[in-house]
Amino acid sequence: MIKKWIYYAGLMTVTGFSSLGFHNVGAEKNEWFHVSESEKLEVSVPSKEEIETKQVTVPFTGKTYTGFKQAVAYKESQGQYKLVNTFGYMGKYQFGMSALRAVGITNANLFLNSPLLQEKAFKALLAINKHELKREIDIYEGKVINGVKVTESGILASAHLLGANSVRSYLKSNGKKHKKDGFGTSIKTYMKKFGGYDTSGIIPNRNAKVNML
Repeated sequence: MIKKWIYYAGLMTVTGFSSLGFHNVGAEKNEWFHVSESEKLEVSVPSKEEIETKQVTVPFTGKTYTGFKQAVAYKESQGQYKLVNTFGYMGKYQFGMSALRAVGITNANLFLNSPLLQEKAFKALLAINKHELKREIDIYEGKVINGVKVTESGILASAHLLGANSVRSYLKSNGKKHKKDGFGTSIKTYMKKFGGYDTSGIIPNRNAKVNML
C-alpha cells in the first residue's frame, strides 16, 4: 500500500512539472509542437488495475541454449564476429583452423565475414563434442570435481575451450589433470561458469558438418 501511495504521489508530481514545462512560451518557440483547434491532444496514465496486473517483458534467456550461446560468446570474444585474437583464434566463438576443418570449413575469411556460418559452426562443434564425450556425460554429470558440479553444458563449454580429450583427462583424473589455454583459463573455470544450461537440444553427431549454403 505504501509503495502504491509513493507511486501515485510521484506520478502527480511529474504530471505537475510536465504541465509547467509545456507552458505557452514553449509552444511559441517551437511551432512544430502545435495542436490546431480541430485536433485533440490526449494524454493518459495507467489505471490502478493496469498497474497491478501489467507484466513487464524484458529480454531474458536464462539457462536456455540461447543463454548458453550468448554466455560462451561473451566470454570468448564479447560477441564480436570479426575478432581474431593473438593466437589466431577467430570469430564470435574463437575457432582455430583445426576446429573449423572438423566442421567442414576451410575458408577463414568466409567464416569471419559470415555470422550465420559462425553460428552453424558452433552448433556443429557442440554436436561433435557431445558425441565424443557422451560416455563422460553419462558417468560424471551431477558429480562434484574440484568443488564444481559437473553438468553437460559445462562439459561442452570446456571441450570448446580445450578439446574433448583434455576434458576427458580432467574428468577421469578427478580434476588432477587440469590443462589451461594460452590465457590461463582452466577447464574448472569453464565447468563452473557454464554449468546448468540446457543443451539437451544438441544431437550427438561425430560427423556434424556445416551446410555452406
